Amino acid sequence: MTKPELIICRDPDELAHAAARAVSRCASRQILEHGQFTVALAGGSTPQRAYRLLAHGTGETSVDWSKTYLFFGDERWVPWDDERSNYKMAHDALLAVAPIPADHVFPVPTQLTSPQESAASYAATLGQFFRTTASVPPVFDLILLGLGDDGHTASLFPHAPALDVTDVPVTSTPPGTLPPPVDRVTLTYPVLNAARVVLFLVSGASKAVAFRVVWTGRADPHERPAVGVRPAGRLTWLVDQAAARLVQNDS
Repeated sequence: MTKPELIICRDPDELAHAAARAVSRCASRQILEHGQFTVALAGGSTPQRAYRLLAHGTGETSVDWSKTYLFFGDERWVPWDDERSNYKMAHDALLAVAPIPADHVFPVPTQLTSPQESAASYAATLGQFFRTTASVPPVFDLILLGLGDDGHTASLFPHAPALDVTDVPVTSTPPGTLPPPVDRVTLTYPVLNAARVVLFLVSGASKAVAFRVVWTGRADPHERPAVGVRPAGRLTWLVDQAAARLVQNDS
């Protein structure tokens, strides 16, 4: 892992534009080098702003969607048309707008009979696409992540059994302490840490304490799960001033 990069943006809008540009640059580089671009999307309002920019992207925010494949870092175990669904948010902001081939989008199959079955099915999908086995994590070109007020990321929550899952790329997990109170399906640490690039998007004053603890590394991953994200590739944090205020005060 190289030294993490911190980029502090003025506000959520500037952060969204910086995120869209970062995705575009990563896509261009990976398509040039490997002929395709694989990305795991994050849920939440902060990535949503970036998705809207990418959906209408031109110039610095353009992406060659014909060579891009979209997955999800985690999902709430609700129907795809539920307002709490990460897929629905991404669909409305990006997938329904940009010219993305339907067979290039891989949502978590929440229509199955249990979160455990959905996790196993998604793990099989990843294995088939990336041509890996359960013991070898897929390597995404880019994984987008957020940060919860409690220090969770994806659906890796403090003290949850999912934090100790290392033998499969996808697992199910009960709800965390933050809403919504629904079961989840999430990528596991081995997948997050195998990525070529991990990009955290963090916005809002409520994230300031969690971000300071995670950025300084002064926590156990079981307490603040985002601390456990230490990818083999590049790790970049895009953080607005409100979320970074305690780190700025340290400097």
